[in-house]
Amino acid sequence: MNVKKFCANTSREALLMVRSALGPDAVILSNRNVDGKVEIMALAGEDMSSLTDPMNDKPVISESTLAALSHKRHTQSIGEQASGLAQALENARSHTNDKLPTIPSVNPTNADVSELMHEIRSMRGMLEAQLTEISWGSQQKREPAKSAVLREMLASGFSASLSRYLTEKLPSGGSVEEGLHWVKSILGRNMSVMEDENEMLEKGGVYALVGPTGVGKTTTTAKLAARCVMRHGPSKLALITTDGYRIGGYEQLRIYGKILGVMVHSVKDEADLRIALSELQGKHMVLIDTVGMSQRDQMVTEQVSMLTGAGNHIKRLLCLSATSTGETLNEVVHAYQGKGLAGCIMTKLDEAATVGNVLDVVIRQKLNLYYVANGQRVPEDLHVANQQYLIDRAFKLRRETEPFQYQDAELPLVMANTARAMNDTTLRGVTLD
Repeated sequence: MNVKKFCANTSREALLMVRSALGPDAVILSNRNVDGKVEIMALAGEDMSSLTDPMNDKPVISESTLAALSHKRHTQSIGEQASGLAQALENARSHTNDKLPTIPSVNPTNADVSELMHEIRSMRGMLEAQLTEISWGSQQKREPAKSAVLREMLASGFSASLSRYLTEKLPSGGSVEEGLHWVKSILGRNMSVMEDENEMLEKGGVYALVGPTGVGKTTTTAKLAARCVMRHGPSKLALITTDGYRIGGYEQLRIYGKILGVMVHSVKDEADLRIALSELQGKHMVLIDTVGMSQRDQMVTEQVSMLTGAGNHIKRLLCLSATSTGETLNEVVHAYQGKGLAGCIMTKLDEAATVGNVLDVVIRQKLNLYYVANGQRVPEDLHVANQQYLIDRAFKLRRETEPFQYQDAELPLVMANTARAMNDTTLRGVTLD
């Protein structure tokens, strides 16, 4: 029994060759691009049924076939995966109006050919992507308003997965303006912000600003400190820095503290932090400026442990730079999340070309957005977050330059690449009611 190879210019042509040579019950083992052509390896249906012998524990598949499929092993069910691929092929038939090879129902007792399963999953993923591309290509013609809304969301910095999710839920038959209004309302409804600044400034407490290097934690700490001093006076505030690594880190905060008339305390570990907080427990508010580090640095976990270990009363505020990509911001949130963040602060709004990337992460990660920082002035360039303003600004700051703006012909391919991303559990939390 041998695996047969078929090469053609397109997947459809190769599949037709498989059906013609091996019949409608042929089993696709692999599908890949080789030198600009599509290469498919397949088995005849009757050969698939002889992969295992119920009277023998050893597979009867030939050594040459095993070599073609690889020697890696695992215990996933062939029947389950083949069934999924069969469903994907059935969906493909309904969209292409053509017969494609069918996958026979199999339930072998010795399913340990790992490469077979890998290729079946790859084939299913390819078909899902192609079906999505076909669907979006036809939708552009049927509902051009939806495509326009999708393009606006992508140009504003929102992820392809969130853009696709909302566009698919968008009511049909409306204009582009109506569609954008609906999308903005949904985004605003799912975006959590600090309801009232008085809740923070009047209630007080201990807040630690955390985040990667260069996101503006020290400057933002100084802005918050100035707001507290203006309301309660310098005697009610204390500043702590854990930034003993960066040259001038402590000195920068000390200068701000001197201007405000507030003492700055430096700590190096959890024990120091506990002692400092114990001595400052009479203060109305304590602000902690932490050392910045890459979200991929293992020391992030140590920093989170230090802050949580020093007491549950420390509320961590994550600083998110509006100049970072959505992928980077996602990594930052996951790294600094720990057992939970009190909220986040958007920084560098004045430097960002788009802000949809930050809003996307804030919405999907269910973060509470406290403030927005848009400059270096202390304390003027710090504002309480406002949903409607930020969402409107996101669509006004849309990408206008040609290299970064998606064209109509590119949208189906962009959406096809989101097929797997649509399983992201964070999208399930986005409510439409």
